[in-house]
Amino acid sequence: MPYTSPVAEFRFLLDHVLAYAKLAQTETFAEADAETTDAILTELGRLCDDVMAPVNRAGDLTPAVLENGIVRTSPGFKSAYQAIAEGGWLGISADPEFGGMGLPQTLNTAMNEMMSGACLALQLCPLLSQGQIEALEHHASDELKALYLPKLTSGAWTGTMNLTEPQAGSDVGALTTKATANGDGSYAVTGQKIFITWGDHDVAENVCHLVLARLPDGAPGTRGISLFMVPKFLPDEGGNPGERNDLRVVSLEHKLGIHGSPTCVMSFEGAKGWLVGKENGGMAAMFTMMNNARLGVGAQGIGVAEAAYQHALSYAQDRVQGKTPLGKGAIIDHADVRRMLATMKAEIFAVRAIALACGLSMDMAKAGNDPHWQARAALLTPIAKAHGTDIGCEVSSMGVQIHGGMGFIEETGAAQFFRDARITPIYEGTNGIQAMDLVGRKMMDGGEAAFRLLQEVEDCAENARTQLAELANPVWDAAETLREATEWLVAQDANTRNAGAVPYLRAFARVLGAHYHLKAAIADPQGARARLAKVFIDRILPEHSSLLVQARAGAEQLYALSPEDLESA
Repeated sequence: MPYTSPVAEFRFLLDHVLAYAKLAQTETFAEADAETTDAILTELGRLCDDVMAPVNRAGDLTPAVLENGIVRTSPGFKSAYQAIAEGGWLGISADPEFGGMGLPQTLNTAMNEMMSGACLALQLCPLLSQGQIEALEHHASDELKALYLPKLTSGAWTGTMNLTEPQAGSDVGALTTKATANGDGSYAVTGQKIFITWGDHDVAENVCHLVLARLPDGAPGTRGISLFMVPKFLPDEGGNPGERNDLRVVSLEHKLGIHGSPTCVMSFEGAKGWLVGKENGGMAAMFTMMNNARLGVGAQGIGVAEAAYQHALSYAQDRVQGKTPLGKGAIIDHADVRRMLATMKAEIFAVRAIALACGLSMDMAKAGNDPHWQARAALLTPIAKAHGTDIGCEVSSMGVQIHGGMGFIEETGAAQFFRDARITPIYEGTNGIQAMDLVGRKMMDGGEAAFRLLQEVEDCAENARTQLAELANPVWDAAETLREATEWLVAQDANTRNAGAVPYLRAFARVLGAHYHLKAAIADPQGARARLAKVFIDRILPEHSSLLVQARAGAEQLYALSPEDLESA
């Protein structure tokens, strides 16, 4: 079944739920008016549906391969990537000074979702380039910007992120890669990195690696880490790819999913690189890239969920099995199948709204340099990443379930969505790390940003009570319960917070999802939006209550179980 980009859903959310129009009232995003936004979404939908989606299956069945030191990508990937680059889509939110469109992160988020729904394995390539562009815009020297940003923005060159090492996964401070000065302003970078997404390929003329490494006098841990630009081919005097750098692909990982995305083990053997940002300031520069990528990865989960939902809906409409309450017909008329499909659709709408709200908060912060919007963007980023990817896994699993035994058979294609989605809760910071970030760094303000957002949820519900009381009342009650849990949370020590971080994040996402469903119902009180909102608020929102019980259970009971207890039968 072909993938269809949910352009109408984005239009509805931007117009009726998220107040996106206020962005065009700012000087920074004055060009992002309704006409431009509609044209962007339409063209993106066409690219995803007609160019990217057709190569998705080939990427799964014919993975990237390493041949004589060169990575060959899946059939159709090169031409599809070239279409992305020629359309200027890598620079959708990049600085116009270097060839970007300068459009809002909100639209970039919509693009990342649609591309991921069409072909996640290919979308990873532009996603990493987007993150690298932002890191260079914020931290690189003028010389590096002038050389690399036009090439990355045009798509002629692509970007990667090199953090992880065999002994240093989430503990980045344990890395051993070294950098020493060459005496000419460049550095020699030596070490091995693993899990490098699109670390090499044949779709563009150069690959630009951002590599974390430690200078000889770098302090232990993350404080002594610096960031370096290490290209596959060293730019010549004209800024074109020249001599091959001293780096190579050791191997490609054999993965559960995203087979078309070459995941490389990279060896840097005195490779020439240039410092990005300040010495020992590598983590700050890298986090700029990672925060961009985290919202993008959340969008990946949502995109795969949308594709899995469309696939399952089509199957349920065609598959005839048994007698239903409506007579003999397709399985969509069975109550349990209808339940799964309604759940999938309601979940996707809710988490899509959260991701777009996060992008909009980033845009408002950029447009007005407003600390309240900055705090909201920071608060929503781990929620969008973690919940978006969790829902991607849950919805794609439900899609397999709707297919029944045929879902377990690879030929139907249902399993690919499930396999592809499973990486998203892991990379760019595991979802457990996202949750700990939410209850840790993002609550260092005493919960102020969270309380401000919850007040908006309660105000919206309060105003909707006369019109939609059966929907508004549960939303108000849930927001108040979450407020009380947050007040408790910020008074606890770090380990107590961490023990309940994952259920707390999910509870927060449940309340936000209900809020956005309520706003959709307000815009369409007699229509499908209100009916879908009722599914979410009646069937899914109540989960927040039990989640908050878990969030407040503390750490003591977890540590009361010894390693020996966990090993016993």
